[in-house]
Amino acid sequence: MADLKMPEMNCVVIAGNLTKDPIFRQTTNGTPVVNFTVASNRKFRDSGNQWQEDVCYVGIVAWNKLADSCRDRLKKGSAVLIDGELQSRNWKTDDGHNRSIVEIKARRIQFLNKRGHMSDVTMEQVTEDEPSSFTDESFDHFLTNEEAELLRNNGHKISE
Repeated sequence: MADLKMPEMNCVVIAGNLTKDPIFRQTTNGTPVVNFTVASNRKFRDSGNQWQEDVCYVGIVAWNKLADSCRDRLKKGSAVLIDGELQSRNWKTDDGHNRSIVEIKARRIQFLNKRGHMSDVTMEQVTEDEPSSFTDESFDHFLTNEEAELLRNNGHKISE
């Protein structure tokens, strides 16, 4: 049997609402980073045919311009659609315990709430013409050419 190479794909899409306001920081070299948690609900019927709801809480991290746009646009309760990849981090706490977390490193965030402000002249709600989706342009920097091609073609390798 021929050697089969398992594709290395790490792609996650999730929609939900922020559980708290995002936490914005900058690294020591000035790179913007934001962290927040999304609650994603799932409704299902149980064995008694009654509707139940399950909530999944997922940590999100966004970097660079994507972090800046999250800081400016998101707050507790904001609805978002996130496309990214899973990443894990390990660290040691001040009291010496080892900790780890699995979170989504956001590649693209779609802001699902309408953004508006009150016009001073008419006191009407005005919707701003800002993009509702932002992408981390530096994300693909770490991909091989083959991985980037797979992403561009929705996971399908194109034969030449």
